[in-house]
Amino acid sequence: MRVPLSWLREYVDLPATETGRDVQEKLISVGLEVETVEQLGTDLKGPLVVGQVLTIEELEGFKKPIRFCTVDVGAANGTGEPQEIVCGARNFSVGDKVVVVLPGAVLPGGFAISARKTYGKTSHGMICSADELGMGDDGTHGIIVLPPEYEVGTDAIELLELVDEVLDIAVTPDRGYCLSLRGVARETAIAYGLPLRDPALLDVPAPNAYGYPVQVSDPFGCDRFTARTVSGLDPEARSPIWLQRRLQKAGMRPISLAVDVTNYVMLELGQPLHAYDRARVQGAVGVRRAEAGEQLTTLDGVTRTLDAQDLVITDERGPIGLAGVMGGAHTEIDDTEGTTTEVVIEAAHFDAISIARTARRHKLSSEASRRYERGVDPEAAAAAAQRTVDLLVLLAGGTADAGVTEVIAPSAPRTITIPADHPDRVAGVEYGRETVVRRLQEIGCDVYGQDELVVTVPSWRGDLTDPNDLAEEVIRLEGYENLPSTLPKPPAGRGLTERQRLHRRVGRALAGAGYVEAPNYPFIGEQVLDRLGLAADDPKRAVVKLVNPLSDEEPALRTTLLPGLLAALRRNDGRGSHDLALFETGLVFHPRAEAKAAVRLPVDRRPTAEEIASLTEALPVQPRHAAVVLAGAREQAGWWGTGRPAGWADAVEAARVIARETGTELIVRKGQYGPWHPGRCAELAVTADGTERVVGYAGELHPRVVQALGLPARTCAMELDLDVLEEASAGPVKGPRISAFPVATQDVALVVDRFVPAADVEAALREGAGELLESIRLFDVYENAEQLGDGRKSLAYALRFRASDRTLTVDEASAARDAAVALAGERTGAALRS
Repeated sequence: MRVPLSWLREYVDLPATETGRDVQEKLISVGLEVETVEQLGTDLKGPLVVGQVLTIEELEGFKKPIRFCTVDVGAANGTGEPQEIVCGARNFSVGDKVVVVLPGAVLPGGFAISARKTYGKTSHGMICSADELGMGDDGTHGIIVLPPEYEVGTDAIELLELVDEVLDIAVTPDRGYCLSLRGVARETAIAYGLPLRDPALLDVPAPNAYGYPVQVSDPFGCDRFTARTVSGLDPEARSPIWLQRRLQKAGMRPISLAVDVTNYVMLELGQPLHAYDRARVQGAVGVRRAEAGEQLTTLDGVTRTLDAQDLVITDERGPIGLAGVMGGAHTEIDDTEGTTTEVVIEAAHFDAISIARTARRHKLSSEASRRYERGVDPEAAAAAAQRTVDLLVLLAGGTADAGVTEVIAPSAPRTITIPADHPDRVAGVEYGRETVVRRLQEIGCDVYGQDELVVTVPSWRGDLTDPNDLAEEVIRLEGYENLPSTLPKPPAGRGLTERQRLHRRVGRALAGAGYVEAPNYPFIGEQVLDRLGLAADDPKRAVVKLVNPLSDEEPALRTTLLPGLLAALRRNDGRGSHDLALFETGLVFHPRAEAKAAVRLPVDRRPTAEEIASLTEALPVQPRHAAVVLAGAREQAGWWGTGRPAGWADAVEAARVIARETGTELIVRKGQYGPWHPGRCAELAVTADGTERVVGYAGELHPRVVQALGLPARTCAMELDLDVLEEASAGPVKGPRISAFPVATQDVALVVDRFVPAADVEAALREGAGELLESIRLFDVYENAEQLGDGRKSLAYALRFRASDRTLTVDEASAARDAAVALAGERTGAALRS
């Protein structure tokens, strides 16, 4: 919101010495985010005056049209003689009043003006455009042509209000009332302790039966609609300079008188308005929800297909406007034709959520929708309509019709009961009842009561709903800087939960294994699940959708970590980083079978266990997962060796790294699931409470998935459920006991059928070797039909034996090895390779 200081002074009698910087400091102290103070005209120096074009001579023989003009500037040039000026613009004629800058002046940007010879003539100054004066976009592209009533020689700096200060305020969503001069003026008056001249305090006639007919069929979407009519407008009337300049300083472009007036009142009071050419409206104006598939051409010239949730303004023909967002092209006031003599003024109050969703749905953000979605004062509609009527009558010579239409859905003012000492307890400062009541009254509340205050919230403060909201108002107005700096006293005995410890251990372990953490937003579009190749009935396709997503392309919460990680891998690969190993640990979200309403937790005490449990039941199921993705080289090539690419085994090993952090034995076997290659996919499982549970998958991604997501060839990935791993663990991981006795190593090579999983052979060896086995490692897989036979393979394992109380003999180690080989042969048909 851009607020010209000169305009702000109309509502608050600020001291004459106060600068924009001073006002900025005051507004920041009461909680507004004033980002900058723009100094307009600080480097502007006159003489800059009103002149009248006397003669125009067209100069020939140049590449572009050039005109040699004589301009009457009165006594501003010291001689009273006409000023000779060369100009290339063509949008003015003899007799027009223009803005002339004379030699010796300096224009914005440090552009000094002097007499100079050009195009064979000497130009003594310039005829100015809006851009050259730093006025912004005035809707025209050429010389400023002034109304004829201004006298020659008048100081144009003062006339055009070129020197001013503009405060640029970043209005937060809860402060929608500050998207108006009225709201900012109220905060300024409070900050300075000065009275406010409220521009909404107008005498408004009562509604009657003679107003323009209005039918509101959706009172929830539109709870207030005011319509006024002004007739007999002068179609040639234009916005006065003061009105245009205020719009320009506030960041808006002047268009036509009727439109400029509605924009001016919107900036002044915060109430968006719309003016219809009455001759183009057929029948009663209505407010309803759109029918799916209806079309409307908006003022920007785009034909839009409407959604059934869109709120529209209609007449007998159908939609004539997208309520609260933008009007329709069929009923606009066409300034180019100059035929509009009668207008219907609309000032309505629409549901904020409905307007926000419509604006997002159509990707159409407007000044009106910005205000409606943040909350507009419903009581300001009648005053805004009256202000618009008054300005049109004053500036366009119109006549206000006696008819006044006002459709209002019944509602009661909101009241909040608050202990008088509640702000004291929240802030830890003794304000006292008198201060609390005074501050609440300053923001517009009506306050009754002694120890227990009953507060009636003003209509423009829709953000005040709870006692703590009122406490915050008292605290901010008394000054956040006056709050004492005290540290909270945490209770003893609290610390990280086991789940949090596991989360951190897993992150450290993966980082130590060479992975880089890449956190991602938890939002996905459902189309990515198609690209991952998930089956139609896969549980991961059941997503939780957000009512108000950050992006319409990603409206759902993730059910897997892979989309975000793979997108990060693709992005980095596209930027030249081809050897990648990324990981993420985070929550995924699954809908509950029965959705429950969430309870509102208190803020003045710690919630009870029952309240927390009730809230948890209303939330989606949120297990914590860990995932990795790999592409490119896993080991770099160099003088030390040839290196190797990342493969499916690296993804499986990452799962084992995580499992070791939980002290859980991971079961790895051949699997087939969704995005993974069916021949290079490992199913990961654990045993919890005697039951085997699948916790995830690892391996190389399917080529179709790689192509669909634009990933590097042979990309690998792993994802598993950390919560299930934690359940399967035997509690906190215990440090290993280091034996002082030496290890005995025995290597065995077993020949098995090629389709026998290595995990089954390893499990048999582990069980057969008994308690003396310290570790087992597969270090070689060999296939050769001539030596081993068709359909056979050799698996070589290194078995490490150690006893905790003695040095093992060769016979003991060999016996344990033989027992392991025997059990493997019995279960898998393995035979020692000769």
